Amino acid sequence: MSALLGFIGLGVMGQAMCRNLAKKSGASVIAFDSRPEPLEVLRADGVEAAPTANEVARRADIVFLCLPGEPQVRAVCLGASGDGLVAHVRSGQTVVDMSTCPAALAQELGRAFAARGVDFADAPIARTAQAARDGTLSIMVGGAAAVFERLRPYLATMGTEITHCGPIGAGQVVKLMNNMVVAETVVALAEALAVARASGLVEPRVLFETLMKGSADSFVLRNHGMKSLLPDHHPTEGAFPTRYILKDLSYAIALAESCGLTLEQASTARRLLERTAALGWNDAYYTAVIRAIEKQ
Repeated sequence: MSALLGFIGLGVMGQAMCRNLAKKSGASVIAFDSRPEPLEVLRADGVEAAPTANEVARRADIVFLCLPGEPQVRAVCLGASGDGLVAHVRSGQTVVDMSTCPAALAQELGRAFAARGVDFADAPIARTAQAARDGTLSIMVGGAAAVFERLRPYLATMGTEITHCGPIGAGQVVKLMNNMVVAETVVALAEALAVARASGLVEPRVLFETLMKGSADSFVLRNHGMKSLLPDHHPTEGAFPTRYILKDLSYAIALAESCGLTLEQASTARRLLERTAALGWNDAYYTAVIRAIEKQ
């Protein structure tokens, strides 16, 4: 793997992913973020700092993006006046969006980059910030089979579960459904916890530990439930905040509506999380939904 790799977006997940890419790929990496701090940190890992995102596009053979959502991806790729990555790439390059965005945006970007002779894939990620640090993410890829195979060795530096989900946009569909199911499960666990507390008949720990022994057991119970809901710990640093899960739920609901479907449970979860944000927990880990449930 001797290509020059680019990475744009060095947040909680992106910084760790970029580090793994630089340390494990054997390739040189150039990166950009709007904040200087992560670039300074990654310099110790041999990552070169670029002055702009467009400079990454001009120089790198493969460009990875990990940004907060659609507005940022659209701005970086297309630009407010058409001066985004699309205007600076060259034929033969590949752009990989690892952000969580609407499938329709992935398809739009696929067409825009294809017009420039550039391959595109959507490759959103799942699992925790610790998984990003450990290089054990789950990565869901949408794109041509040949592009997927070419990208697989690089994605393997960041994740252990790498799935080709289908054509461009398919990775985003799978990721949105993943986050929707996780969010709905967090709400269900928060409601169960609220009932246990309100009843006064069962200790919350006994409830969750017993659920883990039965058919209600899940990754979400063992992580979101035991580590955040039970101790009532909803950090504002290094965790997936309420505003992010609201974004993903809104993308999921919009996708369903575009297919002629109404998602009742996802809509309920979104309403509860909107209430959570209104109570002042917008930047906290979205397990803070327990506060909105108990406030009712």
